[in-house]
Amino acid sequence: MNSMTGYGKCTVSSDTRQLTVELKSVNHRFLDISTKIPRAFIAFEDVIRQTISAGLNRGHVDVFITYTLQGDSDKVVSVDTKLAEGYLNAANTLLQAFPGLAGTMDLKSLMREPDVLSITQVEEDEQVIRQMLTQALQRAVANLNQMRSVEGEKLKADILAKIAYFESLLDQVKSYAPMVNEQYREKLRQRVTEALGEVQLDEAKLANELCFYADKSCIDEEITRLTSHIAHAREIFASSGPVGRKLDFLIQEFNRETNTICSKSGLIELTDVALSMKNEIEKIREQIQNLE
Repeated sequence: MNSMTGYGKCTVSSDTRQLTVELKSVNHRFLDISTKIPRAFIAFEDVIRQTISAGLNRGHVDVFITYTLQGDSDKVVSVDTKLAEGYLNAANTLLQAFPGLAGTMDLKSLMREPDVLSITQVEEDEQVIRQMLTQALQRAVANLNQMRSVEGEKLKADILAKIAYFESLLDQVKSYAPMVNEQYREKLRQRVTEALGEVQLDEAKLANELCFYADKSCIDEEITRLTSHIAHAREIFASSGPVGRKLDFLIQEFNRETNTICSKSGLIELTDVALSMKNEIEKIREQIQNLE
């Protein structure tokens, strides 16, 4: 089980080349890859995305690549002697036409003329670069997943602890549930008695009213479904592979059933517990957002 937050790095060297890949990931609904790479590596963007996609399922991933040549420079200076000769001839022609002009063209002046000197990048061996890049990416992804796994286990422990606390709150709901009808019976009897005064209370009508209220306020189904959801959540945590989306959907069901309990509650103690359950659900939801 992995978190979506982590960092992975790998450096690969070959002859005079050195390539470093750094990966930084945070939570995201899907796998979103953002590359920050040298211009020369744009042609390898398909390799970058395919390699990362093979090792990650979800998360926003920033990819940083640095590439250097150790030893000889990777740039070559070329001289256009024909163009330089042309500049010299032009300078001599101007000097003959205007003998009063001072100064002569020296070597430094000639080198500064446009296009006399040109700097070009040494052509790299594409196959070697591709192999180095793939190797560095695979190791960086492995290192990233190692960190994400450690963080994921911490999240798992924290969420399971919160689910256990939620379950204890649900046990309180179970204990309060039978009191709802009894409290309503006493309040209804008191209000009717006060309204009727000396008139005898019709127990049959009171029983009908209580049956109607009991059916309307019954939360047995919500309790049963929440108990089932808790067991399902633990099953998901015990499984392998990405669990974030499954848990995200399941926690919505937690919230739906708890909202129903709140709306049906006629007992202040029960409402307080249900509100605590909603608060715990929000904490669980925040943590689940970080799971892959």
